[in-house]
Parts: sequence; C-alpha cells; structure tokens
Amino acid sequence: MPLKTVGTIAIPNGQDSDFDHAAFDPKTRRVFIAHTARGCIEVIDHDAQKHIATLPGFPAVAGAVADDGEILTTNRGAATITWMDAATYEIKGVFPSGQRPNGAVIVKNRQIGIAACIGDANQGPTLQLIDLKQMTQRCIELPGRPRWCVTDANGERVFLCIREPSMILSARLPDLSEIAYWPLPSGGAHGLDIDHARNRLYAACDDGDLVEIDSKSGKVTNVWPIAGPPDVTFFNPATGRVHVAIGNPGVIETIDPRSGDRITTVTGAGAHTTALVGPDRLYVISPSHGGVLVLSDG
Repeated sequence: MPLKTVGTIAIPNGQDSDFDHAAFDPKTRRVFIAHTARGCIEVIDHDAQKHIATLPGFPAVAGAVADDGEILTTNRGAATITWMDAATYEIKGVFPSGQRPNGAVIVKNRQIGIAACIGDANQGPTLQLIDLKQMTQRCIELPGRPRWCVTDANGERVFLCIREPSMILSARLPDLSEIAYWPLPSGGAHGLDIDHARNRLYAACDDGDLVEIDSKSGKVTNVWPIAGPPDVTFFNPATGRVHVAIGNPGVIETIDPRSGDRITTVTGAGAHTTALVGPDRLYVISPSHGGVLVLSDG
C-alpha cells in the first residue's frame, strides 16, 4: 500500500514554485524549507501543522540542514553559506563559499559546517569546511560535480555524492584528510543518507537505482531499481525504510533494505524534495499542492 496522506500545509507563494532540500530540527520541532524560487527559508511548526515564518535573504537557496537548534543553508545566488539559530532566526554567521554551493551538513557538537560547491566556468567544484567556533574555512578540490552529503554518527567522516564520475567521496573531519573515492555501479550519484546503526549509505542515482554502500569499506552491498532520476533521499531509523523523492513523474519510492520490498506513492509533478520528521512523518514539498504534502511512514 502507498504511504498514507495525513494532511497538507500551505506555504505562501508556494503554488507551482521551486523548492529544494529541507530539514527538521528536533530541538525546536520546526521544519526549515529552502524556497529556491523566492530566495527565502520557509518555516513549518510540526506540532501545530502550520507555516509560521518566511525568512528572506537567502538568494536561490539550495538547501537547509539542521542539528540541535542550529541551521545551515547554501545560497547559490550569493555564493554564501548562512549559519542561523533555529529558535530565534538570528543569523550567527554568513560565510563566502565557492560558486553554486549545494549539499550541506552541520555538526553542532563539533562546531563544523560543510558545503559542497558545484563551481562554474571559472572555478572548479570544491568541498568547503567551516570551523564555526574559530570562524575559519578550508576546502579541497573535487573530481566532479557534487550533490548531497552526510556525516557518520560521530561527525568524524563526511560522505559526498559526486555525479560524474558517479561515486561517493569519503573524507576525515575536520581536516578533510584520508580521502577515498568509492565508485558506484549506477550513473549520476545524487540523493544520500545513512543508517548509522548498520553503517550503510544509501545513494539514489540518476540512472534509476538506489545503491547501498558499506560506510566503513565503500563496498556496494545492494542495488534496487527506482522509478526515475531521483533527488532528496532519507533513511528513517524508526521504520528502517529509505524514501527517495522523484520529481518526474512525481512519486516517492520507499524501499525496505532488509526485505527489498518497494512501495510507490504518487505525490505531484515537481515534488523532488522532502524532509523526514521522525519517527513517522515524511514531508513532501509539492509545488502542485502549494506547500507540503504530509505522509505517514508508520
């Protein structure tokens, strides 16, 4: 059976607009959504199930990530990274980045922010690390266009999808050392998440596959077909299932890695981005719904 729809949440100016990566902050119980077309962050109160704020000043924002009351955004239109308090919306820092910053991670207990920058004709792709305590930055060059990234449970390593050649880059934090490149059997590595308990990465690829990788060794341990070129990918530790958003034709592919069982849930055309609200909600940001389609992952 498809995932059950439990409601919708309207976003101002959200009808047929363009959104990107979103994140749930458990400390404030808020969902922060990159509203790319409007250059702002939309804030949803999960418990109240309503939109509570539109935060301007994030040009062509590509993504928002959260950790324990802190938010990091990648602003493609300004080549900047913004660090923000999730409760007060206070801007704690704005940092220059490489051109077209994209995937991001924030690790509060290590005071680290990470952004993967696509680059342009004059500047190649880079992976940038910000020391949020010292307000210093460092970066490394990348072998191809970066997509999404995650860290291990302790924030000791970062894992990054690279589109072409399709691979996972693994690097030690905070110095971005001990770099390894793990090739994938499917082209166009894109969405990425991690099962910390089983040390498994899940990379959704443009060629139409979800690839499971051992996060310790880089070994590919399984591959499942999906319905089309994917984007945002979340693993739910409460259910053990992986959710992959596919904007065209507009579905969520849900795969249980333990059994290989697959569920397809129709969402809406262009709904390529989601946020997981544990333990049992998946927020699908859907332009055709003018906001958020809330699904049950129970």
